[in-house]
Amino acid sequence: MRMLQILLLVFTAAAHGIAQDLAARLDDAIKTVAANQTKFMGSVLVARDGKVILSKGYGFANLEWDVPNSPSTKFRLGSISKQFTAACILLLEERGKLSVNDPVKKHLPDAPAAWDQVTIHHVLSHTAGIPSFTSFPEYRTRKMHPATLEQSYLTYRDKPLEFAPGEKWSYSNSGYLLLSYLVEKISGSKYEEFLRENVLKPAGMNDSGYDLNALIIKHRAAGYTPFGTLIRNADYIDMTIPSGAGALYSTTEDLLRWEQALFGGRVISEASLKKMTTPVRNDYAYGLIVKNLDGHRVIAHGGGIEGFNTSLSYFPDDRLVLVVLANVNGKAPEEIGSAVRKLALGVTAAPSK
Repeated sequence: MRMLQILLLVFTAAAHGIAQDLAARLDDAIKTVAANQTKFMGSVLVARDGKVILSKGYGFANLEWDVPNSPSTKFRLGSISKQFTAACILLLEERGKLSVNDPVKKHLPDAPAAWDQVTIHHVLSHTAGIPSFTSFPEYRTRKMHPATLEQSYLTYRDKPLEFAPGEKWSYSNSGYLLLSYLVEKISGSKYEEFLRENVLKPAGMNDSGYDLNALIIKHRAAGYTPFGTLIRNADYIDMTIPSGAGALYSTTEDLLRWEQALFGGRVISEASLKKMTTPVRNDYAYGLIVKNLDGHRVIAHGGGIEGFNTSLSYFPDDRLVLVVLANVNGKAPEEIGSAVRKLALGVTAAPSK
């Protein structure tokens, strides 16, 4: 028994040493990018088997007040929000309020005739053909002003479909606004209320929510964008505009809680999770991209919105979670995520300077 205890202590110490060495190498790789503030400021979390290997902030949450980023900093997520909207839809299906195979017109009778064959499944998987509102010429002006989901619906409802439903794939932010609108119409609750009570609370995500501009949100990061060799405040966007397509905020640690809750059966059922993670076209499932990277299955999504770029990845076979949230626009989250993934999975790599 004494020898067994000694061996256990030796193995525990060795594992701790390996984790510390990996954390140091991950930190060094991230610092290579974070040394240039116009390239990356943000927070990064790496966890394996539910244990955090690295959780750290880099650069500043607010440059004007010299407030540093930290694991408790709240970042706008951009399109990482879409998986939360998909989960809301699947919860409504579990409760018998809808079927993903329902035509959208079953729940929105005033939808145009062109949408007769558009199902909720098509909208979830970006195969509906509904054009994305972010590509409309008027978007740069419209994003400055608040809008209800019904008002937004009227801006894309009568646009021609880009293709017959199910025929092709095209990323559509309008589609996820439509899903947010369906959540409200079918549940009878505001989108943000349904999300908070039915998704965020069960997942234990107390530092996450719908990022309305007027709210006072403690530890919310300011968003920045590169301007040549300088950095400046990002353009304004009223957060009612992206809604369930991109208006949520969170922290790296809350997003770890999300992955643990989603894949641990605490938000939606196993059957719903299977739907949510089964690719339809172009590796896209419901609010998530599912594919293989270097032989490792990954379930992931990125996000981009004025002043913020983000990346959230889960490797189920490796039990690895990677979260990179940046409050300066650019491709650093992808670059850091790739380097961190390779280091965490045993392939020596570091991002370029």
